[in-house]
Amino acid sequence: MLKEEKYQKLKDIIKIYLPEDVAVTDIKQDSHFMNNLNINSANLVDIVLDVEDAFDIRLENDDMDQMQTVNDAMAIIDAKLAEK
Repeated sequence: MLKEEKYQKLKDIIKIYLPEDVAVTDIKQDSHFMNNLNINSANLVDIVLDVEDAFDIRLENDDMDQMQTVNDAMAIIDAKLAEK
């Protein structure tokens, strides 16, 4: 899967959880989930679960703690896919 495909897949997951005051166009690679996208911790857990399903990977608690930005999520997804 190409990087752009993974990024689009991740954006498709994230956009479901965006609050009404945040537009899909606000999702950038350097966007911080909580600070920039106003995603609360409960929704962040949902994003993690959806990422696991979408990419067929398993994320540990450490991975979730490190997942602060969209770029962090991409790096973790890449690392997990490389382990497979």
